[in-house]
Amino acid sequence: MTVTLADVAARARVSPATVSRVLNGNYPVAASTRERVLRAVDDLDYVLNGPASSLAAATSDLVGILVNDIADPFFGIMAGAAQTQIGGPGDGSGRAGGEKLAVICNTGGSPERELTYLTLLQRQRAAAVVLTGGAVENPAHQAAMSAKLAKLADAGTRIVFCGRPPLPEGDALVAALAFDNRGGGRRLAEHLISLGHRRIGYVAGPPERTTTRHRLEGHREALRAAGLDSAPGGAAGGRGSDDQDRLTVHGPYDRRSGYEATLELLRRAPDVTAIVAANDTVALGACAAVRDQGMRIPQDISVAGFDDLPFSVDAVPALTTVRLPLFEAGARAGRLAMGKENPPPGGIATIAAELMIRGSTAAPRG
Repeated sequence: MTVTLADVAARARVSPATVSRVLNGNYPVAASTRERVLRAVDDLDYVLNGPASSLAAATSDLVGILVNDIADPFFGIMAGAAQTQIGGPGDGSGRAGGEKLAVICNTGGSPERELTYLTLLQRQRAAAVVLTGGAVENPAHQAAMSAKLAKLADAGTRIVFCGRPPLPEGDALVAALAFDNRGGGRRLAEHLISLGHRRIGYVAGPPERTTTRHRLEGHREALRAAGLDSAPGGAAGGRGSDDQDRLTVHGPYDRRSGYEATLELLRRAPDVTAIVAANDTVALGACAAVRDQGMRIPQDISVAGFDDLPFSVDAVPALTTVRLPLFEAGARAGRLAMGKENPPPGGIATIAAELMIRGSTAAPRG
């Protein structure tokens, strides 16, 4: 049901004229009254009409791309690729060519900012929204996201997930392009195990993120399959989970976290022969920490990352990592958002991850 200006006025206990003044900002209104009106607008998800009432139900030429951190190449590559399909050249005739204005919304990893941007895009009647990267695994936030996305979809907004799994209630989606983070994490651990590593430290991302959980689950699946989820020395006895927790340190997806977490890992378990990092940026921090401890890579300890960001091949030694086709996924998300490509069967596609073996991993000495 469409919320009207009169509904907002009733909720805020003011006249419709006062609501209009607050929203247009063209007449002085008491601060307390303004706050009541804005709270009512948020509570009711009121969407301002466009410049003409005849266009009130139409979507605009705006497409929102939500990222955690545009300075992170993981997000920048996907967002840039999506934009090539959203705002790229059409037939040269402006709107008739089908171009849209892509706006990057940088959430800083904040669930609250994610919801705020979706509300703002709803009010702008965005033609489409592309949400990139892992989701926060919090039931209250997931419920709020599902409700918000349903309202966007009801208004005609196309919604695409890129690099994240669908929500439990994902009926509003056009498509979800989910990376095989679990499979990539498993193959990377299997590679290290095949080299002879038995004590493998893990620098994980934030525990509340789907990406973190899936990569860590894949890693531990490989350890269990190899019988390495037991206590040190191979004695099982139910202590395996505790030992794996001791070999895992969580933190943000940034270089500083990789550095500090690696120092903590080496303090907890100086016998580790390999370290797997949550992503390539974290792996750079891990490499720096290892070197600062007087160790060589890979002669003394192996280090591996995830994502295959552009700089990973230029690290010294080049970084063993898991390649995610970030540009290809972003471009596909852009096409789906624009209606240029049909959604995958069932609306969900799992994008394969590829192991890239380079010089930062080798068999442990001795």
